[in-house]
Amino acid sequence: MKACLQRHWPLSALAGALLLGVLLSMLAPLGGGSHQVLLEIPPGAHRTGLSLPHAIRLTRGVRDVLVLRNLDSVPLVFGPLRVKAGGEVRLPFEDVGVHHYVCPPIIGRQVTLQVLAAPGPGWGRLRWRLDNLAQSLRTLPLRGPDD
Repeated sequence: MKACLQRHWPLSALAGALLLGVLLSMLAPLGGGSHQVLLEIPPGAHRTGLSLPHAIRLTRGVRDVLVLRNLDSVPLVFGPLRVKAGGEVRLPFEDVGVHHYVCPPIIGRQVTLQVLAAPGPGWGRLRWRLDNLAQSLRTLPLRGPDD
């Protein structure tokens, strides 16, 4: 019996640590540093186009400001806004919902912003954190070994 307990102890510790991590993710308050999400238009995007995820997610009270940074050499049209070359605009969002903006340098010529309500403690908060992790992984820049 003693040998059996010694063999399974690392698995029990790992399961306990995983459970503790899940509980902390469900209960720990949201927040942190900046309230902004950066959408950076790189140089030459007006010629080559820029691919974005299906929707850019913002969360009211947590990450609720979209920062448009235009590094291109021509002005950027984003819905009713015009961002000069080398300029930056901050767009705060307070209303939950889906917003669509016309943006010519984007492939498909449209940007969809999804503004979510901040989740309360529990499964909703855990799901929010997992969704944000998945979105971060999907939008990581891919770089080859020569980059």
